[in-house]
Order: sequence, then structure tokens, then C-alpha cells
Amino acid sequence: MLGDVLLITDKHREAGEIIIAHILKNRKEKMMIGISGESGSGKSELAHVIAKGLRKHGIFAKPIHIDNYYKVLPLERTEWRKKNGIENVVGYGEYDWEVIYKNIDDFKKNQKSTMPCVDLVTEQVDQLTSDFRNVDMLIIDGLYSIKTEGLDLCIFIELTYHETKKAQVVRGKEPQNEYRMAVLEQEHKMVQALRPKADIFITKEYELRFK
Repeated sequence: MLGDVLLITDKHREAGEIIIAHILKNRKEKMMIGISGESGSGKSELAHVIAKGLRKHGIFAKPIHIDNYYKVLPLERTEWRKKNGIENVVGYGEYDWEVIYKNIDDFKKNQKSTMPCVDLVTEQVDQLTSDFRNVDMLIIDGLYSIKTEGLDLCIFIELTYHETKKAQVVRGKEPQNEYRMAVLEQEHKMVQALRPKADIFITKEYELRFK
């Protein structure tokens, strides 16, 4: 996302180094990694650290933020959710999986691909074109990213929205009102349901446990 604020700390760097070592040991051609967790848990920070760290090993890994793929535009999403019922619509179905898989297919075929990219300043959706010919790996981060089919490594951050309020405020997330808390609670249920898919768990203390 354009304008996103990353709060990278030592815990992200330390976790990233362990994950990079695991990736190098188990590397595959056109590898795909997913990082899931609740709002403010550090998904984007970890994706950034891993991608930057892999460059040192001659591997070009591109982070893809799955929150760019919402079907309903940012400026319309709040009213749409309220109208249709948060408990009914917040979840996996909000993402445009057809576009996600089209971009993944272009990555696998070493083609150029156009992807949505949310500008957090204007709250508009821009289009970003990437050339995947020289991209070795995708790092897909987002609430429900490990639901993506065909991933080679699934990472799950166990911090919940109750424990990440400060990060959400600093990063400019929606204000902590009744609506936002209802959304976070529904996302919590949907994200936690994906936990069994994970290969690596990152605890609340940001320690790694392998499945």
C-alpha cells in the first residue's frame, strides 16, 4: 500500500533472519510465502525484512499486500459493511481472489502483471505494473493470505487485535470506535480459523515455533 507506515524493530529483524535461513534451506523455484495475522501484528514489517534480507543472497522477493485486493473501494467499504452486516461480509469473500490468482499466474509465467495498489493518503486504488521476469519469490502478506492456494510456506503471527492497538493507531488505521472494534472482532474469528494452515508460528513474544 502506498503511504503505509512500517514499524520495524529488532524483533522483526530477528524473526526475519530465522525465516530467511529456513527459506534458503528449503528454497524452490518461483517460491511463494504467505504471512497472516491480525491488524497491527507486523505482517508487512516481516515481509519487508524478509524481502530485503533475501537480496543479500541474490534472491529477488516481491512483497504483495493482499489488502490491496478488496472488492469494495476503501471510501465505500465502511457503509457497505454496515449496510450488509459486519458479521455477514467481513472475511475471505471481501477479497478479489480472481485478480489475486491472475497476478500469481503471471508471476509463475514470468510475465508483466498489473496489480491494484491502495493509496492510503487519497484512499483511491491505483494500478501498479510489475515485471515478474526477474522476481524469484512472492511474499504475500495480509489478514487471510495463508488461505491462498499453492503457497510453499505459511507463516502465522499469533498477536491478536487486543494486543496491537498501539500499532494500529500509529499506522493510521481506522479510529477505535464501535464499528472498528466490531470489524476487528470479525476479522479475529476469520484469521484464527486459518491457524491450522501455518508451517511457522510467531508467538506473542515474537519467538518462532515450527509445525
